[in-house]
Amino acid sequence: MGCLILPKVYEGIELQKALRRIKIKLSDIKKLYYANGKTLACLKKRVKIKQDKKLFATKDEENEIVFVHDFVEHYKYLIDMERRAEIEATISELRSMSGEEREVFGRAILGLKGQKEPSRLNLYFVRFGRSKIIDTEISSGDIVLISRGEPLKSDVTGTVSEVKKNYITVAFEQKPPKWVYSFGIRIDLYINDVTFKRMEENLEILRHAAGNQRKLRNIALGLWTPKSAQEEQITCQTALNTTQKSAVQKALGSDVFLIHGPPGTGKTSTLIELILQEVERKRRVLATADSNTAVDNMLQRLARYDLNLVRVGHPARILYELEEFSIHAKYEKSLEAEAIKRGWEEIGVLVKQREQHSKPTQARARGMSHDRILTLAARGKSMRGVSVATLQSMAQWIKYDRKIDTLVKSLRYEEEQVYKKIIEEADVVLSTNGMIMSEILKDSHFDVAVIDEGSQQVIPSTLIPIMHAARFVIAGDHKQLPPTVVSDSRDLKKSLFEELIERNKENSQMLQIQYRMNEKIMGFSNELFYEGKLIADESVKDQTIEDLHLNPAQKFADILDPTPLVFVDTKGLEAKERLPDRSTSYENIIEAGIVKALVDELLAMGSKEEYIGVITPYAAQVKRIKKMFEEPLVEIKTVDGFQGREKEIIIISFVRSNERGEIGFLKDLRRLNVAITRAKRKLICIGDSATLESDGVYKKFISYIQQNGKIRSWHGEDAVDRAD
Repeated sequence: MGCLILPKVYEGIELQKALRRIKIKLSDIKKLYYANGKTLACLKKRVKIKQDKKLFATKDEENEIVFVHDFVEHYKYLIDMERRAEIEATISELRSMSGEEREVFGRAILGLKGQKEPSRLNLYFVRFGRSKIIDTEISSGDIVLISRGEPLKSDVTGTVSEVKKNYITVAFEQKPPKWVYSFGIRIDLYINDVTFKRMEENLEILRHAAGNQRKLRNIALGLWTPKSAQEEQITCQTALNTTQKSAVQKALGSDVFLIHGPPGTGKTSTLIELILQEVERKRRVLATADSNTAVDNMLQRLARYDLNLVRVGHPARILYELEEFSIHAKYEKSLEAEAIKRGWEEIGVLVKQREQHSKPTQARARGMSHDRILTLAARGKSMRGVSVATLQSMAQWIKYDRKIDTLVKSLRYEEEQVYKKIIEEADVVLSTNGMIMSEILKDSHFDVAVIDEGSQQVIPSTLIPIMHAARFVIAGDHKQLPPTVVSDSRDLKKSLFEELIERNKENSQMLQIQYRMNEKIMGFSNELFYEGKLIADESVKDQTIEDLHLNPAQKFADILDPTPLVFVDTKGLEAKERLPDRSTSYENIIEAGIVKALVDELLAMGSKEEYIGVITPYAAQVKRIKKMFEEPLVEIKTVDGFQGREKEIIIISFVRSNERGEIGFLKDLRRLNVAITRAKRKLICIGDSATLESDGVYKKFISYIQQNGKIRSWHGEDAVDRAD
């Protein structure tokens, strides 16, 4: 089968004309592919033609165009599928779950009262508060639906600006209705499909990439291999260990580089040093991540240095204390902004003057064009039954309208130039991946893109910053949880970071010294996931809860002593898992009770609430444990909710306990890795060894605890050695 290469993207009538010129019919074409600004027309086998050889694609060019075309089409389909799955899941949950249930799962907040806050940055802010503690998964930057208790009957949405213990602040682009200030307001986590549209738009840019962007695209997609990293010598501006410094040196000398940061190894610290080194070399940096939290984390760290930093994003999605770095705040402080503001005030005056005249509606103008009305008004003539006075009034309206239109275009252009200047003068521009495709940033290009959270992003998201830079560095850990995906797509669950690190080991560096965990807490994860290469720094190697100066335990002393690693075995108890009504998620009532008892005793020993975290793989168990507390005093979340977090003391409830030895999605070992690496000083695991040990890895884990910590059986308020 021959494939003809046409020099432009031809579709529809234009394609037929182009084919006609080379004496080919549309019916002769088996399939069309579009990439690199060209059209590849693959002919049916029966078609025999004699054409100039220049019209036929080389095998390499054909393979590249076909691969890129198929990649773009495949991921556009997957993005659309994920968007629909998210919408369906949200609407279905709003219909089937009570507000109380959604609140337990962290996706709704009930019983709020709104209070007006000062407007700023052209946004209206409302603080929704209540006396009961707000324990939620909703965070800054999320889109939320505001209602009077019935979310499906409301269309009022806003953007979360801030979440505190007893209130949540929401920003509105339009003035919110007065009822938001009444009692009984409900807030629900809602759908934001703008990001999906931006990923699709970027895929089309990627499809037709040229020059250096084509090179980066082909490396990212696995078509080409990057040049090996060349280390650049540096003088560190921050305190780095050997592997962190090596990662920065290699990243500086690479077009494509991957920083593998296992738990607690200072991945973000390494990125900050890299950014400082890039700026020192006069390179403009685009620093990105998928979440606003990760972007603001980088911004907070960079704010300590003498850099021109610009944070691009919805003003409500930027932490209040970092607002000075917002591009909108910088715009308002610019010299040009005052003149532009006066221009908008002048437009306001002109609009009022225009309103004093007759608007040339279709009925009033009787089909006459604006130019015709102006001509008749100037001559003092009437037409089609419209009086001279009305024509002249409409003419005045048209003159004001044209002046307003000209001024609006002029002011918008001036605003664009100010924003463009702010971006161009910045040393570092910080943004979420999706926001790069906003009007403010989409035409900007940078010397390097530094991408955090790389292993938690779907591939089309990571490709956005890559298409806006001459080089890119991605940091992540593919041994932890993959991207969160609602649909069943396996391809979306694999990150670009994971694909690249599998293909390009020589262009990657693993950080090896961890600063979070006691060495024994780290040990199992280190052997299973990181080839035993991790080293606990001396500052954390032997840390225990003894350093917290708690009172001695009055209950469960053998579990709550300084031993860093404990497994509480429920084998032999009637501690069976169960599926609650209308749920596909498991709970375990006995394990939930053990969690409650241990948390209560830790607090009685004087532990601060923020020292303790409770993790369980199952959302139903989160709900069950939360119900046992009048108000959750400590963080209780799923494994996914704890990724990127750490606590002094972590209690894990594994939940699964059955005669069949089934452990379900506990088999996802990355979930296990995240769960057991959140604790700094003490890790308490609760589970049924008989069920868990049916899986080889969990059997090794329990054996590891036997050798490096201790295993205790649970008998009410007594914990005893497990009989092996």
